[in-house]
Amino acid sequence: MNLEHLLHSFISILNQMSPYILLGFLIAGLLHVFVRPSTMSRHLSGSGLGPVVKAALFGIPLPLCSCGVLPTAVSLRRQGASRAASTSFLIATPQTGVDSIAATYSLLGLPFALIRPIAALVGAVGGGLAVGKFAPQDAAGVDGGAAVEESIPQGFGHKLFEAVRYGLVDMVGSVGKWLVIGLVVAALITVFVPDSIFLGLSEYPLLAMLAVVAVAVPMYICATGSIPIALSLMAKGLSPGIAFVMLMAGPAANFASIVILGRSHGRKATAIYVASVVVTAIAFGLVIDLLLPREWFALPVSLAGGSCHESFGWFDTACSVLLAGLLIYSALKSKIVKHNKPQENMTRKYKIEGMSCNHCKATVERQIGAIEGVENVTVDLSGKTAEVEGDVAPEKVVEAIRMAGFEYVE
Repeated sequence: MNLEHLLHSFISILNQMSPYILLGFLIAGLLHVFVRPSTMSRHLSGSGLGPVVKAALFGIPLPLCSCGVLPTAVSLRRQGASRAASTSFLIATPQTGVDSIAATYSLLGLPFALIRPIAALVGAVGGGLAVGKFAPQDAAGVDGGAAVEESIPQGFGHKLFEAVRYGLVDMVGSVGKWLVIGLVVAALITVFVPDSIFLGLSEYPLLAMLAVVAVAVPMYICATGSIPIALSLMAKGLSPGIAFVMLMAGPAANFASIVILGRSHGRKATAIYVASVVVTAIAFGLVIDLLLPREWFALPVSLAGGSCHESFGWFDTACSVLLAGLLIYSALKSKIVKHNKPQENMTRKYKIEGMSCNHCKATVERQIGAIEGVENVTVDLSGKTAEVEGDVAPEKVVEAIRMAGFEYVE
């Protein structure tokens, strides 16, 4: 019975999310193709409120995880964006994204979908202004080079094809692992964790929010993957505000990104970053619980403990099958590429800290591949390494790794 309930919970959440996730991935592809970092950076230079607000508004719809946003922020810095603006971008981007906003609406409803980007905007603007005032100096290693920007095909038809390919292949590859983890964790919580464990915490909302932060920070989960976990917490009796803290703190603050951010932006800016994420998440969580009507955040009956024999709509099921097929294709493609990788002489392996998704992988490969003399570069996400083939000085490769926003480990 538990296995049947587990499978039903998994499929029910997946069916609710899949149409919106696919739509979000397509929009993400369009943003990737038609909105370039060089275009954004022109609006993010200078000081004051304007660039900070623009950076947050640019970052909110972008579907980048907390590790994937780091090289993008470094690219913006190298193209002239201010440090305050780049910090604002770093705070806003991993907490939201068009895919996660759409999926939030599908599972948690319109109020959550609206409050989530608003909270990201408030936290990003506050954190960016704080960095501009208290940590305005450039961090060591940020200046001195230009990040390589990915080339995009010319012509509307080619751009549209690239947008679809990026959204349904690259984006699925980037967040698919964490989405599946989020779905599985949510289903396991729903079926196997007793309600009594959460009912005690629900009497102390601030303590529960701090506990969620303590769990979320070491956890790596993307903005979309955090949604089913937040849903399962609410289904177990925790308040919407506590679930909201998981939505915001989980994707934006994890140890790996904090370490890299500390080395690229400095300890003071990193402390402001973490404080902005945590304080904003808890503040909005308290507002949700204390000031907003509870009925705004009521869960659908099918997701709050409905019948195990509930039928599924054909469109939602078709979207789930398509998403599952894309996830399987992405996983098989990664394994085939790794298996068929040519083994040649003149290769050197570099250990890299901070990579967690395909966006990180593509950024490192693109940056190293631009070095003269490099014949081929292959990044292994699982091993956190890059194999570089060709006659190239190791120090140039190390410099390229750091310019991409990551750290070389000796």
